[in-house]
This record gives sequence, structure tokens and C-alpha cells, in this order.
Amino acid sequence: MVDTKTEEYFKEWKEREAIAEAMTPLIGQLYRDREVICTVFDRNLVNKSTIDILRAHRFARQIINREIWVTDTYPMLQAITKMNLAPGKIDLARLVLRFQEMGGGDVATFVEEQLKGLNTGKSQQLSEPRDVVLYGFGRIGRLLARILIEQAGGGNKLRLRAAVVRKGSEDDLTKRASLLRRDSVHGHFEGTIRVDEEENAIIANGNMIRIIYANAPDEVDYSQYGISNAIVIDNTGKWRDRDGLGLHLKAKGTSHVLLTAPGKGDIPNIVYGVNNELLDGGDNILSAASCTTNAIVPTLKAVNDKFGIVNGHVETCHSYTNDQNLIDNYHKKERRGRSAALNMVITETGAAKAVAKCLPELTGKLTGNAIRVPTPNVSLAILNLTLERETSVDELNSYLRGMSLNSPLQDQIDYTNSPEAVSTDMVGSTYAGVVDSLATIVQGNRCVLYVWYDNEFGYSHQVVRIVEKIAGMNLEHWPK
Repeated sequence: MVDTKTEEYFKEWKEREAIAEAMTPLIGQLYRDREVICTVFDRNLVNKSTIDILRAHRFARQIINREIWVTDTYPMLQAITKMNLAPGKIDLARLVLRFQEMGGGDVATFVEEQLKGLNTGKSQQLSEPRDVVLYGFGRIGRLLARILIEQAGGGNKLRLRAAVVRKGSEDDLTKRASLLRRDSVHGHFEGTIRVDEEENAIIANGNMIRIIYANAPDEVDYSQYGISNAIVIDNTGKWRDRDGLGLHLKAKGTSHVLLTAPGKGDIPNIVYGVNNELLDGGDNILSAASCTTNAIVPTLKAVNDKFGIVNGHVETCHSYTNDQNLIDNYHKKERRGRSAALNMVITETGAAKAVAKCLPELTGKLTGNAIRVPTPNVSLAILNLTLERETSVDELNSYLRGMSLNSPLQDQIDYTNSPEAVSTDMVGSTYAGVVDSLATIVQGNRCVLYVWYDNEFGYSHQVVRIVEKIAGMNLEHWPK
């Protein structure tokens, strides 16, 4: 006897799977040929598997409490491929929602109307690829490499040309390639990696990344490798003031240096999405601040803009890092010498003070501290705030959900209403922070917000966004 319901569910699944498979080449074609990125509620569909595409659609339940189906987005995608589009980001889910709200009609006509500002003819953001160099190839350096390689598209965007390191051993090149290929937290590299020993380079998905050995930034002559006007991303954290970072600009072939740590002195600390105007000041020595600063500043700005912040305290439960010891040993900082894998370790954080550099209106209003916890990645910021007016859980969550969906901070603030969400669910998040709405507490004018963040991958995406802005790349979101 055949169970009708069982057969029905399986048939529906196979149909959706077939549609997702048909979407894959169209998404790839738009990306490589026209620099158009297709998303579902900002979940990138480029270079994703059939299952990934279906999962992205399923994620809609956490945003709008109902499904978005590939049967709805596929006709939109088909119509988009027939248009002569300029570079941009197109959210298929938002198109579907707007189409349904308007009562349906002819899909092609609807899409043409919604994207008329983007339907201006095929073009390129950059006249030629912009060179990027990684100074350091550790946790953040290798994740930046993965992101830059994945986003290489047709090769006319940012191009990772080299990584500068200190030589570790005779088989240094092979070991560097292996660390890029495999990662205990983020999994295997999506693609193929091999080494070219003659060029001392790693070839990742066709991208040749030269491994250059040097002990100081000004020792390198990038021009001898054909590298020019390069944006150097210093992810070592060794030099953090203007004099130290300025050494990069003494090397031939460089134009900008971006530090992946809080900068000291008058170095602009950028949290992308919040104080981008500092990138227009002509400064060629910049900082991407810290992962925690990037995680909390967008949400703090959103809350302050709407409700006003009188004062507050920020506590971060931060995953351990290579700065700590696996087992008890000497460390120059208090408590950090104790075993990272066995202890919760109270330590300081400069994130609360760093907020003031990005949001001067909050100067002196926040305190902060941190607890290093025995997890390898994903951290949690707890924002305990006193607001200028009373609110409610529903009002505050509804506002933050809206900011995550349609605002200038939609690439920085994500939102979840999953009752089962835990830290490992956030591994691979491309957002600066994820508001856990079911943990929100409100009592009168006091609130407590819980913001998850992948302190490695989400932060690395924020760094890449700054690099794109420096290079003159800026993909607008559609539909408007």
C-alpha cells in the first residue's frame, strides 16, 4: 500500500531540487558576466550547492515566519537573466514578497519595473582588477584569502596577489597551502589548491597567490612581482600606530594599508556600514577596528537612533584565540596565561571605548568587559542598556528585524528567532552581528540584547567591505 502523503512530500522535494539545480547556472552566469549577486534575504546564492539554495529559501521562516519557495523565485531569476543589467545585488525573496503584495501579474513586467534603475546596460565596477596583498597569513589572513578568492568572479574585481609571511621551515609553502585548504572550524576550502614551487605560490581556484618572505613591511618590493597600487591588509597586529603602519607605504607597489585590529592615535577606525564617510577623507592608513566593535556598533547605532541610549554596559563572551595558552603557562597579561581550553577567563576589552571612535554620541556612556570562553569560534555580546524612553520586547525586536531586512545596516545586522539557536549555528555568518530576538529582555526603559557574531568570518567580511569601498566598488541593493 502506497502512503499518499509520503509520496506527495517526496515528489514536492524532487521538484524543488530540480528547480534549484536549474537556478545554479543562471546565478553563476549573472555573477561572472555582469557582477550581479543574487540573494535570498541577503543570503548569497553565488557558488552555492543545490541544497544551500534550498536552505537559503527555508531560512525565510526565521525572518517572515513563512516559506519562500524556489517555485516563486525561479521565474524572477529567469526574467532577470534576460535584462541588460549593471552590477548590483538582487534579493529574489524581496522581489517575491513585493510581487505577492501587489497581487501578482506578469513577472517579466514586474521585474523590469522594480529593477529599472539597474537595467542600464552591462558594465564593470573597476576598469581593471585592483591588487590586494595580505601581510600575515594567520586565522584572519586565510579567511580573507578564502573570501577574496570566492568573490573573484570574472577576474575584474579585487585580485589577491600575495601573502607576506616569515618563513617557518623548508616546506613552508606546502604547509601554508594545507592550512588554507583545511580549517578545523570553517571546513574545507571550496575549490582546488595546488602549489607552484618555482613561483613560490599557492594556486587557489586559478588565483596565483605569491608567498613572499619578509621580516618587516618596508623590506618588500612588490613591483618586482608586477603588483602595483596594492591595498595591503595587515592582519598581524604587530604595527598599530601611524609610524609602524606607514612602513607598508614605503614598499614599492602599495597605495593603502588596512589594519585588522584597533588603530592607535589618530588612525580612523572604520566599522563598515556605520562611519564609512571616514573612507572619503583621503587617508591611506586605516583600521577595521576589532571583531567585537564591529559586532556591537551597528546594533548600538540602530538602537540609539530610534530609542536613544542613556548609558549601558557591554559584556562579551569571546571565544579563545591564539593569544592564549592551551595549558597554564607564562603570559604577559593577567589571567590569559591560564588554560584557554579549560577555563572561562575574565579579561579586558577595549570595545566599549572603541565605540566612541565610531559613534561619538555615545562617548562616556558605555562600560565593557570580556570573558574568554572555551570555544574556538563565535562570540556573544550582551548589551545592557538604559534607553531614553520606554519600549517593549515586540517593538524593539520588530524594529531590529526591520533594520536587518531593509536599511543601510542590512549587511551588518542579522536577526534570528530560532528557539534552538546556539553558537555553532553562527559559524560562517557573514554579518557583523546576529540579534537573538528570543533572548531580548525589556523592562520599561531598560533592555538587554544578545548579539552573536562569528568573530573570524563575519569580521573578515567587514574587512573586505572596507577594501571594496577603497577600491571603488559598491554594489547597491535591489529592489529599492
